Amino acid sequence: MIIGTAGHIDHGKTALIKSLTRVDADRLKEEKARGITIDLGYAYAPLPNGEVLGFIDVPGHERFVHNMLAGATGIDFVLLVVAADDGVMPQTREHLEIADLLGITHGAVALTKIDRVDAVRVAEVQAEIKQLLEGSTLADSPVFPVSSPSGAGIDVLRAHLEAAATTRQSQADAGDFRLAVDRCFTLTGSGTVVTGTVFAGRVQVGDKLIVSPSGKEVRVRSIHAQNRAAESGQAGQRCALNLAGVEKNDIVRGDWALTPAVHAPTQRLDVRIKIPVAARRALRHWTPVHVHVGAADVLGRVSLLEGTTVEPGAQALAQLVLYQPIGSLRGDRFILRDQSAQFTLAGGVVLDPFAPARKVRAPARLVLLRALEHRSARAALEALLDSSVAGVDLDWFARSGNLRREAAESLYAELPMIVVSITGGHRHGFAPACWTALQQAVLDVLAETHLREPELLGLEARRLRRLATPDLAWALYTALIEQLLGEQRLLRHGPWLHLVSHRVTLTPAEETLWHAVAPLLRATPFQPPWVRDMATLLKVPETQMRNLLKRVTLLGDTYEVLRDRFFTREAVTQLAQIAKELDAASGSVQAAEFRDRVGCGRKLAIQILEYFDRTGYSRRVGDTHRMRDPALLTDKPKSIHVGTTESAQISGRASYPGGAT
Repeated sequence: MIIGTAGHIDHGKTALIKSLTRVDADRLKEEKARGITIDLGYAYAPLPNGEVLGFIDVPGHERFVHNMLAGATGIDFVLLVVAADDGVMPQTREHLEIADLLGITHGAVALTKIDRVDAVRVAEVQAEIKQLLEGSTLADSPVFPVSSPSGAGIDVLRAHLEAAATTRQSQADAGDFRLAVDRCFTLTGSGTVVTGTVFAGRVQVGDKLIVSPSGKEVRVRSIHAQNRAAESGQAGQRCALNLAGVEKNDIVRGDWALTPAVHAPTQRLDVRIKIPVAARRALRHWTPVHVHVGAADVLGRVSLLEGTTVEPGAQALAQLVLYQPIGSLRGDRFILRDQSAQFTLAGGVVLDPFAPARKVRAPARLVLLRALEHRSARAALEALLDSSVAGVDLDWFARSGNLRREAAESLYAELPMIVVSITGGHRHGFAPACWTALQQAVLDVLAETHLREPELLGLEARRLRRLATPDLAWALYTALIEQLLGEQRLLRHGPWLHLVSHRVTLTPAEETLWHAVAPLLRATPFQPPWVRDMATLLKVPETQMRNLLKRVTLLGDTYEVLRDRFFTREAVTQLAQIAKELDAASGSVQAAEFRDRVGCGRKLAIQILEYFDRTGYSRRVGDTHRMRDPALLTDKPKSIHVGTTESAQISGRASYPGGAT
C-alpha cells in the first residue's frame, strides 16, 4: 500500500514519517538546510506479514503544490497531518480538497505536536478536523493524536496503517503495466534508474517496456519494489527500475514506463470535472490550466462540453486540450490548477483518453461519455452497447481502459453482442437489437425507394448508406450489407442493391432492341460504338437508343464510361484487371501503357482511366493513375457468419460498390 502525507507546512509530516519508519524522507541538501520539504520524499516500513508499507512525503508549502501533486495521484491512502498548535491551515484545506478531487476514499488524520498544547486545545482541534472532513471523501476518517518527539500515539497509528494495508485489495493483475515516473537518475555501475508508483499491472526483470510519450524502447535490468530487490513489481507498489537502452536525459518526471500495448500518447482527453465548493470562481470555457495526471504537469485548456461555465460545487463533461502529448487512460484521476499554478480549479476522471477533435458536443458523443462513467469495464461496455447506434470499437475500448487481451476476450464472451470483424482485424461490438435495427433501416429505405420510384432497380450502396445508416462506418456498413445478401434478404445487381421482391425488367420492345444492341457492344468491347452510330445503324431514334442503354445500365449490365459511350459489364471488368496488372508491375498506370495493352486510342485510354478515377477505383497522381486497392474491385468480400447464439461473429471487408465486380 502507498501512503501519502498531506497538510500544511511545518505541521510535522516528515518527522511523523521518521517516527513511523525511522527514515528521514528529506533527501535534498537544501531541504535539510532550510528545514522544509521541497520535493517528494520516500520511506518504507516492513509489515509483520512480509509486505512493505510505502510512504510518499509531500511538501506542504503552497509554492510546491506541483511537487505534491506528482506524488498524490498514485497513492492508495492519505495521511492528513494537522498540528495541534496551529490547527487547520490553508494548505490543510487545499491538500484535503486535492485528495477529495482525486477520489481518495481511504485515509486517516494525524494530530501532531500534542506535546505542545493542553488537552483542551487537542479537543478543539479534533472538533475542527471533524468539521473540516464533513462532505469530503475522507469523512469519518479516524483522528490519531500523536507526538513524534516523544512517540506518544505512534504505535496506535502504525497499527491502524498496518491493518488498512492488510485489508486492501491487490490490483496486481489489473491491466498492462504502467509506472508513473517521478524521478530519474544514474547509478554508477548500473546506469539509468527511474522510480515511481505502479498504477497497474506487473513487470518482471527482462521485460521490454516503452518510455511514453517519447516511444523509446527499454529493457528492465533489475527491480527494487518497496525498497527491496525483487524479480517483479506490481500495482500498488513503488518501484525503481534499472533500464537499459535509455539515458537519464531522455526521461523526465511525468513520463510513463509501460507495456508497449498501452503506449498511446494523446493530447485530447474527454473527462468529467468537478469544481470544489470553495472554488474562488466559476470555471469558464477555454480556460488555460495546468493539468496534473500521473506525475505529469502539462499546460492546456479546458473545453467545456456542456454550457460555457461550471459553478463552484458543480460537475460537467469537458475536453482537455493539451499543448504536448502525455500518457493517460480511462479512469486516471487528475487535478487542474490555474495558469499561474497558484490555485486548484478542479479535479476529475478521464473518460476517453483518445478524444476526437470534431463533433465533441454532439448529443450522441455526450451519451457515450456518460456511459464511460461506469467504473467497471462490464457496466461501461453494456451501457455503450445500449447507446451506440454505430457500434463500439472493441480495440479502442480495451486499450483506453487498460484491459489485457485475456480479460477483454472474457468480457466479450460474457455479453450478448454481435461482433463484426473488418479488414485489419479490427472488431466492433453491437447490441443485438441495435444490429437488427440497422438491418431494418436498410430494408425500410429500399422499400420506400421501390414504392416511390418503381422504375429504378434500387440504390447504389453509398447512397443507401447515406439514407439508412449515415453514422455507420463504411467497413461496418459493408459487413451489414454482406450479411443481408448472404441471408437472401437483399440482392445486388451490378452497383445496385434492391429487395428480393423488386424487379425491373425491359419491356418487350426494349428487350428486342437490346438483343440487337448487345452484339454491337461485344463486337469491339474496348471501343464500343457511340449511341448515335448504333441508332443510325439500327434505324431507331437516338433518344430511344440512349434511354435503352441508360435503363440497361440501371440493371447493371452496362456502364456509361463517358457520355453516350456504354461499355458492357464484362468489358469494364477486363479493363479494370488490365489496370490492376499494370499498377502491380510498375506502381502506377500510365495512359500510354494502358493504351497499348487495351489496343485503343490514347484519348479513349485517358477517358477510361479518368472514369476509374471518378468512381474511386484509382486516383490521379500527376500524369499517372494509382489503384486505391485493386482487390476492392475484383475480389469478393469475405464470408459472413452469424452465430445462432446471442454472441455472433461477423467477418467482412469493404467492397467497391460503384464499379464492375
